[in-house]
Amino acid sequence: MSVMITTIDNPFDPFDAFDDWFQWDTLAGYNTCSLLARIVNTSSELSIEQQIIDIERAIDTIVSDNVSGVHLKVVK
Repeated sequence: MSVMITTIDNPFDPFDAFDDWFQWDTLAGYNTCSLLARIVNTSSELSIEQQIIDIERAIDTIVSDNVSGVHLKVVK
């Protein structure tokens, strides 16, 4: 199972069309990847598995707090 973060109004799938998703997200002013980078607490010194867990925790935090009211967690 893989997880990503998106916004309720982004028409692109972050799994299948990441470049389009990223461009739309940035132009809309959400800068979701930058937000995720600020929230995630991980290190490249950790295993890939632990990094994935840390990223999902950060996504869960953003979606739970949902300060902007637009972020969603998507699962594939």
